[in-house]
Amino acid sequence: MQTHLIDINDISIVIDGQTILEHASMHVSEGEMVYIIGAVGSGKSSLLKTMYAEMDYETGSVSVLDYDIDHIKRKEIQELRRQLGIVFQDYALLQHQTVGQNLDFVLRATGWKHKAERAERIREVLECVGLPDRTDRYPYELSGGEQQRIAIARAMLNSPRLILADEPTGNLDGKTGQEIMRMLDGLRSQGTGIVVVTHNLAHVREVPGRVYECKDHTMTERADLSAAAATITDSLPEGGGGSKVVQVVE
Repeated sequence: MQTHLIDINDISIVIDGQTILEHASMHVSEGEMVYIIGAVGSGKSSLLKTMYAEMDYETGSVSVLDYDIDHIKRKEIQELRRQLGIVFQDYALLQHQTVGQNLDFVLRATGWKHKAERAERIREVLECVGLPDRTDRYPYELSGGEQQRIAIARAMLNSPRLILADEPTGNLDGKTGQEIMRMLDGLRSQGTGIVVVTHNLAHVREVPGRVYECKDHTMTERADLSAAAATITDSLPEGGGGSKVVQVVE
């Protein structure tokens, strides 16, 4: 029997008096790729933020890694986020610290006390993302694709059971975006649950998974993407679309 890493039941999200989503429900199991698709402003990123206790919701319930988000305490929010891997569209790397320093910062913040153990873990995750020689480079010296690989390495540091990715390929070209999605799928194949917010349906077709669509203030699990394609494409601003990102490293 699969273990649910996320259980969302009948929640509504209201921002400044405006209903963004209502009666939304979804679940995510171990080793599963789950997409949240929809037009810009349809509530995709807001829903993701409820999963790491960044945004409040009305009615219903949210459980993530066995934490009851409705009744979670501040200390527990920190504990939850340390068990999650979170990947943002804008990479959220500290630009004036080296790659190694960026990763070491997270390890120290999450309780790794021994320098040698931190160095070994940094070496391991950089090997996993194919960038073992970038430890002493600064983010601004790397390409966008390399920075996103580093962001994924950062998300892997504490071997999370669940990774949440908010438009992780939004700033990348098509080929690099495919590489990032294949990397996330590789983590899924090792048992990690992956949730990807995206407006790029090509990724959904290339790396299959279960799909939820946010549309008209509701969320529906979909099997047929043909109707969603036109809706999402027509809604994007010129040059693509993106979502506001919030860094939650503590």
